[in-house]
Amino acid sequence: MPKNPFSASLHLAIAIGLASAPAASLAQDSLPEPLLQGEQSNVPIAIQRLRWAMNDADVNALTFRSMDTLFTTRTVPRSGDVWQLQRRDHPLDFTYRYDGGTYTPEQFLDRTYTNALIVMKGDTIVYENYRNNSGPDTRFMGWSMTKSLTSLLVGMALEEGRIASLDDTIETYLPELAGGGYEGVTIRQILQMRSGVDYEERYDFANPGIAASNHINALVKNVSRFVEPAMNIRRAHEPGEVFAYKTIDTAVLGLLLERVSGGSTVASYMSERLWQPLGAERDGFFIMDGPVGTGREFTGAGYSATARDFARVGQMMLNGGLANGRQIVPSDWIELSTQPVAAATPDQHDYAMQWWTLGNGAYSAIGLQGQYIYVDPRRDTVVVKLSYYPPGNMTAQEETLAFFDAVSAWNPEQD
Repeated sequence: MPKNPFSASLHLAIAIGLASAPAASLAQDSLPEPLLQGEQSNVPIAIQRLRWAMNDADVNALTFRSMDTLFTTRTVPRSGDVWQLQRRDHPLDFTYRYDGGTYTPEQFLDRTYTNALIVMKGDTIVYENYRNNSGPDTRFMGWSMTKSLTSLLVGMALEEGRIASLDDTIETYLPELAGGGYEGVTIRQILQMRSGVDYEERYDFANPGIAASNHINALVKNVSRFVEPAMNIRRAHEPGEVFAYKTIDTAVLGLLLERVSGGSTVASYMSERLWQPLGAERDGFFIMDGPVGTGREFTGAGYSATARDFARVGQMMLNGGLANGRQIVPSDWIELSTQPVAAATPDQHDYAMQWWTLGNGAYSAIGLQGQYIYVDPRRDTVVVKLSYYPPGNMTAQEETLAFFDAVSAWNPEQD
């Protein structure tokens, strides 16, 4: 695999990441200056401090699996029979190459800050490992892997006729977006991160712009909803012309799902349409944005679940939408949503509809600081890796992709 298979756009998106807060220590008697500005928050000061620092390298091995202690949450209940995944355990008896060196999978776990790793071949778990006091019942934050789950829900709403066409403009369903940058943008263009709205996914908290301010207000202080800037945002490019990774696009898709789900919440819709049919073994949960009673599920990056349940999602994708003996997601949606969009420029070839495409037919849900549901249909492989990368660490990102290529090529049944 090439040393650096990602485009510049993905490097930017993952390196800065959603909600990447500075690592500076916080005084015990005051909040960071950005939290003191604007509307006053009812969130306890201690919790605001923890949310501000939750991505820092010295605590994220813990915070990334403790989001229900830091945020108001909404449960996505499981129900019914658990999809019993087959297993046939094997040692990871191969090596991989990265940056001129050769390493073992055991070295990989340490070198890339791993909390949990599951490898599936066909429909069988062949390797499962938990570290740092985590285990099968631990629910890990998926960060922007949530975007890929949101895409699945949009596909279901389309199949059910709740959305008539991906080429409908978004204000057809969300009239409050008329008059701003989203007017005239199609649902398809939003899924592809080609909305053209003026929202730079940059989290410079010392000089907060629109994205950093939105994170602070919606997620740290809970004084506004994450989707609110979409109501009056400006346009930077014509819709469809330029790929630009931005979480506000997925927040708009979440608002769309709220509106078309028949009075349901996104959590309820996801439970009924995805989590229960999937045969999940544990409830999942969303963190909530905005004030209590006003905030809703943070569909851009706020879902937590067990590693095995994330693996079930990956296996369902590998099976063309089939899981637990049922066709859950239309197979044509699986194919459509994981096909890269024709690129306007050479560095914009690696994004589909809320899934990253990795070449050779492989694709992945990818979340901030090392969260992955990796699917390689050609080599019948699913890998779930939950991590705690230091903020902005692209070395671990690149090495992980090299490992995924090696584990896809590995045949555990071969002597």
